[in-house]
Amino acid sequence: MSENKKETLGFQTEVKQMLHLMVHSLYSNREIFLRELVSNASDAIDKLRFAAIDNPSLLADDPHPSIRVGVDEQKQEITVSDDGIGMTRAEVIEHLGTIAKSGTREFFARLSGDQKKDSQLIGQFGVGFYSSFIIADKVTVITRKAGDPADAATKWESNGEGEFTVENTTRDHFGTDVILSVKSEDRDLVSKYRLRTILQRYSDHISTPILMGKDEYKDDKVIDTGEWEAINTGAALWARPKNKITEDQYKEFYHHVSHDSTDPLCWTHNKVEGKNEYIQLLYVPSAAPFDLWDRENVHGVKLYVKRVFIMDDTNQLLPHYLRFIKGVIDSEDLPLNVSREILQQTRDLRIIRDGTTKRVLSMLEDLAANRASDYDKFWALFGNVLKEGLGEDPTNKERIAKLLRFVSTGSEGKADVTLEGYISRMKTGQDTVYYVIGDTPEAAAKSPLLELFKKKDIEVLLLSGPIDRWMMQFLTEFQGKKLVNIAKGDLDLGDLADKEEKEEKEKVQAEYKPLVDEFKAALGDSVEDVRMTLRLTDSPSCIVTDPNGLDPAFVRMMKAAGQDVPEPKPILELNPNNPLVSRLKEQAAFSPEWAKLFLEQAQLMEGEQLKDPAGFINRMNTMLMDTIGKKSVN
Repeated sequence: MSENKKETLGFQTEVKQMLHLMVHSLYSNREIFLRELVSNASDAIDKLRFAAIDNPSLLADDPHPSIRVGVDEQKQEITVSDDGIGMTRAEVIEHLGTIAKSGTREFFARLSGDQKKDSQLIGQFGVGFYSSFIIADKVTVITRKAGDPADAATKWESNGEGEFTVENTTRDHFGTDVILSVKSEDRDLVSKYRLRTILQRYSDHISTPILMGKDEYKDDKVIDTGEWEAINTGAALWARPKNKITEDQYKEFYHHVSHDSTDPLCWTHNKVEGKNEYIQLLYVPSAAPFDLWDRENVHGVKLYVKRVFIMDDTNQLLPHYLRFIKGVIDSEDLPLNVSREILQQTRDLRIIRDGTTKRVLSMLEDLAANRASDYDKFWALFGNVLKEGLGEDPTNKERIAKLLRFVSTGSEGKADVTLEGYISRMKTGQDTVYYVIGDTPEAAAKSPLLELFKKKDIEVLLLSGPIDRWMMQFLTEFQGKKLVNIAKGDLDLGDLADKEEKEEKEKVQAEYKPLVDEFKAALGDSVEDVRMTLRLTDSPSCIVTDPNGLDPAFVRMMKAAGQDVPEPKPILELNPNNPLVSRLKEQAAFSPEWAKLFLEQAQLMEGEQLKDPAGFINRMNTMLMDTIGKKSVN
């Protein structure tokens, strides 16, 4: 089909679902459509200003772009217009006919209708434009890309059902018009007074002028003068003095910059002076975006230079592990005409990045110290992301470690244990922070490796999952105390072990040597070693790994990712105080099948997958049959 003809196209499946959900169940606040459209218009003008750095002619005819909100009571229409960057025909189809973000399909798979709030939808998926269909039964978009001729404009139109049309049209100036044909039940919104009130509440902080038609009162009648007047302050909120900004204004600016309707957990607003001068206004969200784990997602903090938008590449402004932060940084020192490539290498930008990182960590420290319940919310949302900083940011490693929260054997399942708190509760003679890692929190809490620690009332941190295994490669020491995985190596409690225990250990090793030798012969190359241990109080056996060897779960993860990693052999430890083990020695009842069964039981206790599950079942059945048979004879 020729590009200058009218096309009728179908929405991407996800967009159809999104529209249906928003119109029929999700939105509790109809007014949100206006804030979203004005925010989009503001972003389009920011992008135009950035493009004009390299191409000043784009702003030659209109150096002061604006946003205009108009009302046509006769047609029952609301129009939001901007002098921004505009879109080409191809961009219109891409941006208004699809949601080009990863994870959308998964979002719909887990969405549960009216249980989800409108704020989460907008905040997590950036679909503010589609909120127009809450109050409109038809939406028309007329847009022209900056730099294109007047007859290269595009008209997009849809009733929000299943299709949209695209055709060429004309527009005198570049930018975008969004025209809403308002539904009959929502026509109370087609009012200058009502829209002016909404805009002053939600969008006063926007630095671009927002204009509406100026009215005059004459003979008790309202007359449109045909002139436009600004209804917002038109000054960048972050540039205002802090004592001139209300809490509600800070929150509304967060909604604008993040497209998230939930209020932030906390924020920090600072003016940094000295050799490098810049302003930071940074927020911690109270809801996690759907693409939090997409490390290529770089949009969150916007960089301005002297109030001119430059980029929103968070990777250049903050390290990856702080990618959840939203906000604005405005520099007085960076050159306006600097390119993105040069910007990445700018020493001044590195200074801003380092300073901003420290400021965010200070904000989190303050939240943890003064608002514990809110920090608990933060940790539940972003704790696993923050852990990445231990490997990514060695300069701030100690500060990040202080912000970590753990579950321990003494915390009753709550992730409220700090490393400083653990150290303060150490027993006399203890100089080590102990931890255990399981595939799941439940597996860690039930590990047989904890038995001796519970008996001695020694606190152990309970870790789980791939991110914790990765994190502990870097977190080996804190405030002079070593962190030790109790599943690695032969257990040495140092001064926590009494003299009798040390003597008992030496005695057991000698007494059970024949049985250990039989286990070694039976298991052969499937284990690295077999030995007796006093770390167990109830379980017959457990497996540990060599202190210098790779973690088995880490190896499994690497293999699942297609990496060829040598698999470490486990060390099997036997409990001499367990009746099964002692009877094997005393009655000479050992058989190779018993050795295999002890190893497999220990592997299952650690959450491992057995290589030969059928063999394990057969061994169990054989042992049961032998036991039942002996009881029958007796």
